[in-house]
Amino acid sequence: MKFLKLILIPFIPVYAAIVSIRNFLFNKMFFESKSVNAKVISVGNITLGGSGKTPTVIFVSNLLKSENKNVGVLSRGYGRGSTGYQLVSKGDGILTTVDQCGDEMYHTALECKVPAAVCENRVEGAIRLIEETGINFLVLDDAFQHRWIKRDVNLLVFEQRFLLSSDFFVHKLFPTGTLREPFSVIKRADAVIINRKFSEPEDIPIKRKKYFKDVPVFTACYKAISFIYLNSKQEYNLEEFKGQKSLVVSGIANPFSFLNILRQTNVDTTNKMIFKDHKKYSLKEVERIRKKFYTSNSHSVVTTEKDAVKLSNYSKELDDIDIFYLKIILVMDDEIKFKKFLLNKLA
Repeated sequence: MKFLKLILIPFIPVYAAIVSIRNFLFNKMFFESKSVNAKVISVGNITLGGSGKTPTVIFVSNLLKSENKNVGVLSRGYGRGSTGYQLVSKGDGILTTVDQCGDEMYHTALECKVPAAVCENRVEGAIRLIEETGINFLVLDDAFQHRWIKRDVNLLVFEQRFLLSSDFFVHKLFPTGTLREPFSVIKRADAVIINRKFSEPEDIPIKRKKYFKDVPVFTACYKAISFIYLNSKQEYNLEEFKGQKSLVVSGIANPFSFLNILRQTNVDTTNKMIFKDHKKYSLKEVERIRKKFYTSNSHSVVTTEKDAVKLSNYSKELDDIDIFYLKIILVMDDEIKFKKFLLNKLA
């Protein structure tokens, strides 16, 4: 893999030029960012997956909902098996399947219970969602690069582990590295959220600190709440899984943090099946999970909430296996300060 990345290094300037020209055209208003009839909050990143955008979208949506704001969520619906505009929820139930809207939006709509939709064209999607549901606050998922829609607040999310990495390739632009855009575009954000997930807080390395000096920086982490039994949605304390020999199933961008918190909870993670991000489970994978479960003498299957919604499509095939997902939430280290910042920006 490293050899392949080395081969792709000459393509970085080409990609960088495309990104630079595109941003220049937006900055000089040759490309127009269109307004919609709602206050728009964008949550995005400049890396390829795994920073924690979806938990941040859920946190922001619930925060606005707690302030009695009529809020909805819009995403492009990455990994879905449909195209065009799809109304996912009007706030009182799910109107589509996880395959039609994507695992992240399905999960978000379930968690927030707010109007939600998916659409590749954010402007079209926003206009239709606003017209159909009457929302006047809109949270955009993964929209930092989608500059066609004007936003009132631009939130940029980083994973702390990414910022601390010393890997030569990690901080390079695509296709060699994981950066969608260079660090210099941080100035486009109204605020940065550094998600340390389940790790202790650490300072931004000096060589990257200069990019954050002119933007408010907030820090956040994940908090594991409980294990939820997939079939009945019954909740179990984390302590009840201590020492349990489970088969860990994960199909998310960076499973490191998920495995880390399971180990901190003293769940035995020796037996695991790690799939690619946004894994679309088929009967073939389900049979592999069944086989691994029985050959490893596991007590249960433990998975993520995003994976759980997709595995629920195979309830008949997995009805003899106890499947639990780890319930986590995003917690701001200074929620009061962040809430004040966000509401002031939206006033």
